[in-house]
Amino acid sequence: MDFSWSEQDRELHASVIAFCRAGLRVDDLQRRDDGAEFSREAWRRCAEQGLLGLHVPPEHGGAGLGPLTGAYIMEALGFACPDLGLVFSIAAHVYACVHPIVQFGTPEQRARFLPRLASGELVACHAATEPEAGSDVFSMRARATRRGESYVIDGIKCFATNAPVADLYLVQAVTEPRKKFFGVSAFLVERGTPGLRVGTSQPKIGLRTSPMGDLDLDACEVPAANRLGAEGAGGAVFTSSMAWERTCLFALYVGAMERQLEKSIAYASERKQFGKRIGTFQAVSHKLVDMKVQLEAARLLLYRSAWQLGRGVEDPVDAAIAKLAVSEAAVQSALDAIQVHGAFGVLAGETERFLRDAIPARIFSGTSEIQRNNIARALGL
Repeated sequence: MDFSWSEQDRELHASVIAFCRAGLRVDDLQRRDDGAEFSREAWRRCAEQGLLGLHVPPEHGGAGLGPLTGAYIMEALGFACPDLGLVFSIAAHVYACVHPIVQFGTPEQRARFLPRLASGELVACHAATEPEAGSDVFSMRARATRRGESYVIDGIKCFATNAPVADLYLVQAVTEPRKKFFGVSAFLVERGTPGLRVGTSQPKIGLRTSPMGDLDLDACEVPAANRLGAEGAGGAVFTSSMAWERTCLFALYVGAMERQLEKSIAYASERKQFGKRIGTFQAVSHKLVDMKVQLEAARLLLYRSAWQLGRGVEDPVDAAIAKLAVSEAAVQSALDAIQVHGAFGVLAGETERFLRDAIPARIFSGTSEIQRNNIARALGL
């Protein structure tokens, strides 16, 4: 395995950090977090920086990066942008929606959608989860029935990131119930399509600036030309997007963990109790060491999975290990950071917000328990 970075990779990484610090407003973040407000202006600025088209081919307006470099850039974004809700919405757009179109789209679909997705003109949302189909996603009840040159979709989707603000929805629906995994198909549904109703943003514990909502599809007629991949290929689309999402998306948490470690070290080096800097106390210094070990272990597991993706190996076990390691480490690091900061850590602000933003990482993209099940199955258990 080789995780060394080219000069161009390092320049991109540095440019993203510089952009976040100079070009993204964070002085109103507490207000936007309290109000669960998605920033279209910040979205536009990120698009201008090329962050929405990381893996889009250059001929369609993107950078054409591989997964390892993409993860490195997403890590930089998580490190330098305290608005993890915004970063999460960007990553969901890129890995759950844009990447599947790059991989499975027809030339016409790529030409039609990718330039506008990369430019930020369109916000994308992947809608697979249903009230009765979360971890058991292929028990979904949404149905897509072929009628001539169209499909009619009926069903309800929930917990869909970006749904309230999205312009394009990647919707999974059953076309042949008897075929189970091979009976699901994926469709690109545009906002404004008759029969599509989008719910309002739902309040949640963290990632509040990333809107999440429901979809209601009632006799929603979609052209057959908007089917993504072959009929019955929805499972493959979903599996591939999960491999990329569980790897590259979670790089944002690696970056955020590093930022929290730096801030905690700085605080422990200045804060005094009993006439000494608290960083000299073993109880505090060991927590900082644990944060460092958790960070580096999670980073290496994530990079390994991204490296495999770059070699064309979409190993669900590697992705499950990376996702499990990063999400669990993020929550523990957030708890450790609060403990180091003491009372200041529980006041409204970046330290407590990181804990709220980290907790959902154990739930979305498959819970920690589901990842353990996937790994156990690979071990023959």
